[in-house]
Amino acid sequence: MSPAPPGFATAYERYLPWRRWFEVGFWVLLTLFNAAANTVTVLIDIRNSGLGYAAWEPAVWEWSSALMWLALAWPIVRFSRCFPFHWDNWRRQLPRHLLASVVVSLVHVLGMVAIRTLAYRWQGQAYDFGDWPRALAYEYLKDVRSYAAMVVVIEFYRMLLRRWQGEASLLGAPDVGPPLEPVDRPERFLVRKLGREFLVAADDIEWLQASGNYVNLRVRGHDYPLRSTIGGIEARLDPARFARIHRSYIVNLDQIASIEPLDTGDARVHLKDGTELPASRRYRGELRGRLGEG
Repeated sequence: MSPAPPGFATAYERYLPWRRWFEVGFWVLLTLFNAAANTVTVLIDIRNSGLGYAAWEPAVWEWSSALMWLALAWPIVRFSRCFPFHWDNWRRQLPRHLLASVVVSLVHVLGMVAIRTLAYRWQGQAYDFGDWPRALAYEYLKDVRSYAAMVVVIEFYRMLLRRWQGEASLLGAPDVGPPLEPVDRPERFLVRKLGREFLVAADDIEWLQASGNYVNLRVRGHDYPLRSTIGGIEARLDPARFARIHRSYIVNLDQIASIEPLDTGDARVHLKDGTELPASRRYRGELRGRLGEG
């Protein structure tokens, strides 16, 4: 199998314009469904138990909680992007996520209580959260499960996207015999996409961009994420072919058409396919020297 020809839009690329709508819509619809379902369930339990609560009270309880979770969804997504939770790093990431779950729970509870207080005041009543230490502990036991469920959903979704997009990896040394090519300076990368595999030549990489704990390899108009730091992959690329131009970008020197200096001291790198990449002043001088420009 070989990469799609230039100009061919894969199903993944056709999905990208709708990605943000899907992601936002998922959390909004999930919130609406959970809040409505929980409200009905609690209201039924109240009626069956003969408790003297008004019908609007369980709605306030559930929707205040749901709205706070909706507000926290974006920060949790961002945090999990900075500290992704995988099987190979869970021991290192677990303390961070446990601490984050405590912060999330505190924000959730404080916001939830504030909304309920305002709603009760609007009804001419006072809201009583109860004994705060005990209530906070009780809420955290629920919130940590919700936080964990959200992180699992987020990571599973990202894994599906990587499989759909095509995920790159370095070729390892064989179990028996010497490797066919240098392992420390790979000539090819293995790309797995929807259960199929193909090889991408390092020279075919047009540019690379850091993206969290991944580096996206740009090959013939398609991006393939590689789990690595930008510095880690820079050390394994041929320095005669690739150059660091920014803290987040590496470019194939053969793809550069021109360099446009900017008033800030930085520069804009124009590639042969029309792509523009930023070049910081830290790397600009070295880049011009390697291209033989004055």
